Amino acid sequence: MRFGAMNHPVRPVLEEVTRLARLGFDYLELALDPPEGHHQRLAPLVPELRDALEGHGMGLVAHLPTFVSTADLAPAVRGAARAEMRASLGLAAALGARYAVVHPGLPVGMGRQLLPRVKDLALEGLGELVDAARGLGMALGLENMFPACGHFFAPEDFEDAFRRFPSLRLTLDVGHAHIGAPDGARCAALLACCGSRLGHVHLSDNRGRHDDHLPLGSGGIDFAAVLGALKARGYDGALTLEVFGDDPQGLPLSLKRIKRLAAAA
Repeated sequence: MRFGAMNHPVRPVLEEVTRLARLGFDYLELALDPPEGHHQRLAPLVPELRDALEGHGMGLVAHLPTFVSTADLAPAVRGAARAEMRASLGLAAALGARYAVVHPGLPVGMGRQLLPRVKDLALEGLGELVDAARGLGMALGLENMFPACGHFFAPEDFEDAFRRFPSLRLTLDVGHAHIGAPDGARCAALLACCGSRLGHVHLSDNRGRHDDHLPLGSGGIDFAAVLGALKARGYDGALTLEVFGDDPQGLPLSLKRIKRLAAAA
């Protein structure tokens, strides 16, 4: 397995590459969020970033912007969000990424009262991104959310998306799957529904109620069981630690823990 971590988008990305390389990560999951991760900010830095990643022996996974909705009910807002996604995807390709994570278009404002309409718009926008990624030689992984997001947290949402888009993969966020389902049932169901289309995994801990992004072992997730389930399916790919917070030891200790669990699984 390969172990990665995500940059903090308020810090300069080149500094984040150095920080995460020194902690022993195999790859960077590049959060393409403003201010520091925005595609316009990074475009002039592409050669330097490529050199930095190569110099540290680090791979790259892209994470498309989190805080925009490609399913906004306002056409101009929706169009701008989709344009941001496409531009970020192009920047990721220029950096050499071959896999990009995308959040589904989420309901905002009155959209929460019109979930079927928002879901249709989300799938429409997703189809545009799948086509764009294919044209760039990249795979796209749709990330599962959690109940408060309104949709794309249950396996049936992904079954529909997989039928529509044969090249789409699942980015399994184990922390998201734990929220509202602390018995691990939703995580197991998502693994079952994706079959061979599991492309990527996010790991962080929580207590089953909020997306806390705690260090591994600080919440209620049984990571030994998660690693066992992944190994049983033959998964030997990328695991990104999404551990944030004020404790500088949270991320390195989580890396040590997951490496130990992976070796024992």
